[in-house]
Amino acid sequence: MPDPTPRPIARWILGLLALAFGAATLKSGGAVLFGDGAARAAAGQVVEWVLWFNFCAGFLYVAAGAATLANRRPALWLAQALAVATLAVFAALAIHIARGGPHEARTVIAMTVRSLFWVGQALALRRLLR
Repeated sequence: MPDPTPRPIARWILGLLALAFGAATLKSGGAVLFGDGAARAAAGQVVEWVLWFNFCAGFLYVAAGAATLANRRPALWLAQALAVATLAVFAALAIHIARGGPHEARTVIAMTVRSLFWVGQALALRRLLR
């Protein structure tokens, strides 16, 4: 009997979301890291190591999205690794902020979204890629 759950549709949605999130991360992070002074100034009080982490992770977002679309098990491993790494960087950011380090509120919001996204991806892919 065929599986009545919409696994292929859910997998495609998760994969495309990861690809889009990765592309947006690379574009926005790259603009601040490698763009002109105006892009850097517009970013405000950048926490450099968070920016570099997010930019580099953007490549893994794309890889996780592609693996998800291809229905490959490494998609789950990447999502789990990204969830753990993002939560670890978020915790380090919290310590940085607690010690009075400069930051932007939008960095906290972005890290919250990234954390929720990758934890959600990891949990969803765990079910979808059995």
